[in-house]
Amino acid sequence: MNNKITASDVCFYYGNNQAIKNINLAVEKNSVLALIGPSGCGKSTFLRCINRMNDIIPGTKITGEIKIDDESIYGQNFDVTNLRRRVGMVFQKSNPFPQSIFDNIAYGLKINGIKDKYEIERIVEHSLKSTALWDEVKDRLNKSAMGLSGGQQQRLCIARTIAVQPDVILMDEPASALDPISTQKIEELIQTLKENFTIMIVTHNMQQAARVSDYTAFFYMGELIEVNKTEIIFTKPDKEMTENYITGKFG
Repeated sequence: MNNKITASDVCFYYGNNQAIKNINLAVEKNSVLALIGPSGCGKSTFLRCINRMNDIIPGTKITGEIKIDDESIYGQNFDVTNLRRRVGMVFQKSNPFPQSIFDNIAYGLKINGIKDKYEIERIVEHSLKSTALWDEVKDRLNKSAMGLSGGQQQRLCIARTIAVQPDVILMDEPASALDPISTQKIEELIQTLKENFTIMIVTHNMQQAARVSDYTAFFYMGELIEVNKTEIIFTKPDKEMTENYITGKFG
């Protein structure tokens, strides 16, 4: 198995509160892993451990090990800035910069040292085409990104993420604030993106997890109850608790 991300005995604490407990999980390269489970069960906390975003919260602590490409991301001399370039993040609420559509995508390229105007233009166009947004915005690249619809803004944020060519894309409920048509576009996009990226997605939507992911991990009360191929989790899970959650008996 060609694993991109491996978590071993990962525990995470907010002060004295243990949010996740002994998580052991491997994510295959160029696959989509969905994290499901009730609110407050540790899904988003675990997701943010992968790009060390929890580091900025005072009083937190992590134990165990997370590796990307066999490199421990919590190692002593590990370059966190480089990690955040390699691991992109798409949030629940789209967060475009209050700049032009073009500048939203060019921003990450410039801070990563790309100065060639034509190279920037090429990557901006490629990123917008990769997110099926180019035809919708190509005539207004210099207009504010704030004028886009919610679904377009979210796809712009994904385009901005992939422009810097990360290895991994983390998505925290990327479609929960969107209408059904925009949601469908995001889901189709995830299927296309996995050809080039490894994707982890937190979702409360069971149908969405079933549609977009190759593997599904069920979290409950900070513990990983079960992880398997998505079709198995949704049709023949090993644990009764998983089945009860998926069939709506609790959650």
